[in-house]
Amino acid sequence: MQDVVLVEKLDPEAELDRLAQLYRSAGGAGVTFLNRLGGSAESLLDQLPEPMRHGLNEATEQALWVAMYAAEGTRRAVPDQKPWVNTALTTAMGAAGGLGGVSTALVELPATTAMMLRAIQGAAAREGFDPTAENVKFDSIRVLSAAGPLADDDGADLGFFSMRLTLTGPTMQRLIAAVAPRLSVVLGQKLAAQSVPLLGALAGGSANYIYTRYYQQIARVHFGLRRLAINADIPHDELVQRLSGRMGA
Repeated sequence: MQDVVLVEKLDPEAELDRLAQLYRSAGGAGVTFLNRLGGSAESLLDQLPEPMRHGLNEATEQALWVAMYAAEGTRRAVPDQKPWVNTALTTAMGAAGGLGGVSTALVELPATTAMMLRAIQGAAAREGFDPTAENVKFDSIRVLSAAGPLADDDGADLGFFSMRLTLTGPTMQRLIAAVAPRLSVVLGQKLAAQSVPLLGALAGGSANYIYTRYYQQIARVHFGLRRLAINADIPHDELVQRLSGRMGA
């Protein structure tokens, strides 16, 4: 069964320009603010208690499993929201999670991860894909392996876009195990920013706003490239190279 609805023929050059603009807008002033709020990634993670730092990867893996089932379950009951609604909801959740410091932030973590995954699936739907298709769900999890806002790593993001989707290789369990270490760095930065009660509410809300916006934009680029490859009958790897050229990579 086809997982994407093909519309009229796209202009590849115009579409690549659109995706390049989305890619650039994933960063911006919000990322600069988050860097100033929390300092470098290393100093943010160093602020977390040692047991939490050591258990962060396992906690992230568990949060991803919860997010996957929660996103699938809520999709049957709640329709996709506009991007600004997703961002507003996760911002409120981050602020609530930061009110009590690390303890409440840990409770909020799986819910925020689920909301981010729903936002990614919504971005896939806006690019014409069926979020309930197995390979689209698989790809949505992979979007979370893109470098987070605090990582100045455009090369890694563009490398992510070139990864080939396959359901005959790793199972979802192996995929989540592979994504968790990278996402744990992002979530560790968020937890550290929320570690101070009350002040953590501002930090948590700001971090969730930036992360949700970032992953929605990255998802639009990822699924936009997939759609263009199908629509224009151009090899996906070639499109990634052409996008990279527009980014000055």
